[in-house]
Amino acid sequence: MNQTIESLLAHRSIRQFTRQPIEADTLATILDCGIAASTSSYIQCTSVIRVTKADSRAQLATFAGNQPYVETAAEFLVFCIDFHRHQQIHPEAQLGFTEQTLIGAVDTALMAQNCLVAAESLGLGGVYIGGIRNNPEQVSQLLQLPEHVIPLFGLCLGHPAQNPEPKPRLPQNMIVHQEYYQASLDTQALADYDMRVSEYYRDRTGGSKDTTWSQQITDTLSKEARPFMLRFITNKGFSTR
Repeated sequence: MNQTIESLLAHRSIRQFTRQPIEADTLATILDCGIAASTSSYIQCTSVIRVTKADSRAQLATFAGNQPYVETAAEFLVFCIDFHRHQQIHPEAQLGFTEQTLIGAVDTALMAQNCLVAAESLGLGGVYIGGIRNNPEQVSQLLQLPEHVIPLFGLCLGHPAQNPEPKPRLPQNMIVHQEYYQASLDTQALADYDMRVSEYYRDRTGGSKDTTWSQQITDTLSKEARPFMLRFITNKGFSTR
């Protein structure tokens, strides 16, 4: 075990922050760590919008479903797939392929995860904000995102003002398959995990929430999942072919 592994295993989402700012040199280091992440075919198709204006933060918090930590975090970064930069370099670039959408999502996630891991290693905390996809057109207008740029998610960063326990993750024997996909669900492993999640929620909420992971998945996958995203991403020039 080393400090990197300890930091990774201790990950938890932080939604309450002190008023202490993040030093400019520290933020630059965090972003450098993100930029150093792997990138498919050296395409480097990610851009980050650092949002500091209070009114813009307030609007983004509303667009994301009224998440107040978007306003209170020391830093709020919006991670975007960006092929606009490439089109400026090569105006005849062949864009719109679904594979490029996938590459962009993968590259952007890798960069953001590097940023969060670096921040956590420095004693900071953060939380991803996928809620900005609730209103992607309004977010794009606010951030003046051109064609071929999609806002994927935000990242709040700051000095933690809370110390929550890490949320239990699925065990390896439910995730890692040997040689080929094991199609049969291990119901006993799932039952054991559901019990752990239920205990976690009871402890975290003082008994006011008692739900299992299976119940949470059932609730989440029993409703629409932003069906407007297909139209939005095609209007932005992605996944048109």
